Amino acid sequence: MTENTTLVTVTGASGFIALHCVRELLREGYQVRGTLRSLSKEPAVRAALALDDEAGARLSFVAANLLEDDGWPAAVAGAQYVLHVASPVPAVAPEHEDDLIRPAREGTLRVLRAAQAAGVARVVLTSSVAAIIHCDKRERGELLDESDWSDLDQPLPAYDKSKTIAERAAWEYIGSLSGGSPMALAVMNPGYVLGPSLLGADNTSNEVIRKLLYRDVPGVPHLQLAIVDVRDVALAHLAALRAPDAPGKRFILVSDECWCPELAKVLKEAGYRVPTRSLPNWLVRIVAHFDKTVALVVPDLGKLMTLSNEQATTLLDWQPRPLDETAVDTARAIAARMP
Repeated sequence: MTENTTLVTVTGASGFIALHCVRELLREGYQVRGTLRSLSKEPAVRAALALDDEAGARLSFVAANLLEDDGWPAAVAGAQYVLHVASPVPAVAPEHEDDLIRPAREGTLRVLRAAQAAGVARVVLTSSVAAIIHCDKRERGELLDESDWSDLDQPLPAYDKSKTIAERAAWEYIGSLSGGSPMALAVMNPGYVLGPSLLGADNTSNEVIRKLLYRDVPGVPHLQLAIVDVRDVALAHLAALRAPDAPGKRFILVSDECWCPELAKVLKEAGYRVPTRSLPNWLVRIVAHFDKTVALVVPDLGKLMTLSNEQATTLLDWQPRPLDETAVDTARAIAARMP
C-alpha cells in the first residue's frame, strides 16, 4: 500500500458508525486519530479492528468529551479532515431532553471551532434523517429530500430534536465563517442504521433485530424503518471527504424503506426463529409501558415516509447493499453472541 500521510480525526471512535469509519480509513491507508471519552477503551477498540502492525501504527487516540473543551485542540491538530460522528444515541428516552441536546449541539460546535482553528479543510458531520422527517411533506405522503427539515415548533422525540438542533447549529457556524478558504462542511443523514457491530456488543441501532432473535416481543409493530447498512454509511463518509461537490450539502443515506413485518419475514426466510405476527398499535402502546425501548417507536407507529437518496448515489457514487444482506448479516452477528 502507498503511504498516505493525510490525517483524519474521527470523533467517538468506539461508536457503532465511527468504528466502521476508522476501519475503512485504515484500509485506504489514511493516518487516523480517534477520540474517546476515556483512553481505557483503546485496547478494546484496537482488538475489535484486528489490525496488523502497519495499520496499528497509523492509528492513535486522544481523550475528549463533547461537554468539555479539553482535548479537542489536540484531537484535530494537523488533521486535513474530521469525521464528527460522536453523538449520544439513547436506548431509552432520557429523563430530560437536554441530556441529549447539550452534548449533541455543544459537542458539534466544540469540534467545528477546534477544527477551524487548526486549519482543517473539511468536516463531515453525522446527522440523521431524524433532522428531516418531521415535517408537513411527510404528513402529506410526499418524497422527502435534503431540502426538508424537521419542524422544531412541533413536539419531537428528544433524540430527533437533538440531531436537528445540532445540525442546524453546524450550518449556522459554517455560514458565519469568513475569509478566502473557509472550512467546508458536508452532512450525512443516515436512516435506521443496521449491521454488524465491530465491538461485538449490542447497540441501540440493532435492538430491533436483537429483540426479534431473542423473541422479547410477541410480534412486530406496524412501524416503517428507513434502513441503511453501517458499512455503507462508513463508505459514504469517506466518499464525502473527497467528492468535489460534497461541501455545503446534506446526504440522505437510506437503502430501503420497509415495515417491521417485512424485516421479520426476511429473517425467518433466512432460517431464524423470529415472531412475524403484526401487532396492533394499541397492543404496542401497552407493551411500551413495560419496555422503554419499545416506547421510543410509539410516536411513529403506522407513519409512512419515503426518502430520496439520489444526491448520495449521484454526487458520492454511493451504492448501498440490499436490505436482505444487511438484515441477515446483522442477525448472524447477534446470534453468534447468543447463549
